[in-house]
Amino acid sequence: MSDVAAINNLVKKHKSLKQEIAKAIVGQDSVIDQILLSIYTGGHSLLIGVPGLAKTLMVNTIAQTLGLDFKRIQFTPDLMPSDILGSEVLDQNREFKFIKGPIFANIILADEINRTPPKTQAALLEAMQERVVTIAGQRHKLNLPYFVLATQNPIEQEGTYPLPEAQLDRFMFAIELKYPSIEEEIQVVKNTTSDTSMTINPLFDAQEILEVQHLVRRIPVPDKVVEYAVKLVNATRPNLDTASDYVKQFIDWGAGPRASQYLVLAAKAHAAINGKFSPDIEDVKAVAFGILRHRIIKNYKAEAEGISEDEIINGLL
Repeated sequence: MSDVAAINNLVKKHKSLKQEIAKAIVGQDSVIDQILLSIYTGGHSLLIGVPGLAKTLMVNTIAQTLGLDFKRIQFTPDLMPSDILGSEVLDQNREFKFIKGPIFANIILADEINRTPPKTQAALLEAMQERVVTIAGQRHKLNLPYFVLATQNPIEQEGTYPLPEAQLDRFMFAIELKYPSIEEEIQVVKNTTSDTSMTINPLFDAQEILEVQHLVRRIPVPDKVVEYAVKLVNATRPNLDTASDYVKQFIDWGAGPRASQYLVLAAKAHAAINGKFSPDIEDVKAVAFGILRHRIIKNYKAEAEGISEDEIINGLL
């Protein structure tokens, strides 16, 4: 199949996928789009939202529609790296046997990742980055495609271990979940308080998703789009001579080069699902908030004046 035909096919499949997910999830359109974009590009996502917004149901439904293996790990203060990676045990023949942990699945929901100590967070992040787990000196490859969706609860921050900036940078998107509208909430209540159960059909399989990831990387990008993405990321850095007064006034640290790479990759995928054969500047703008939101570190002045990361990004765009 040619790349043009493959993109046309992806547009159709993406539309069907959204309809299938909508059986179980009401609204949250842009959240689902961003999660799917990160799957199509081989990235990971961080979901930030208060409890009860159906984060687990959403990820489970997406895993079902993609025909992928799904595991949920509840992060707690006493969770050890071996609890998620697996460990070696002695079998009856007095030989060590590796028992795989829950990290060996295609889609991992890391629930409340900021509730667990840095040692356990680091174990997950190595797996995310390398797609490999090292136990007792042995390297175990993870099944591809491999996607981690971590959640953070923005309310209760006592007794939490916030992710360091270097680890936040591993996530392609930081996605904010908002409360549903009144109409959407009415629909949710109707759906969840009746006796009907939804059947979610798989529309992809692991091999097809890997093909989509390769297809996205093959999409050509005009130089002016790459230049725009790099200049946008560059504009977030307050310590450069070219930095604007606005950025110097509100930002402590800007985004690194990984942000530029992710902006271009996500723009390619965004163009593809909209039936375009090459991304333009509008595609970069469409994905900018999710990619830059967690890579900009505000200073005390921005905090004091209640200026959000999204307002700063809006100012830059």
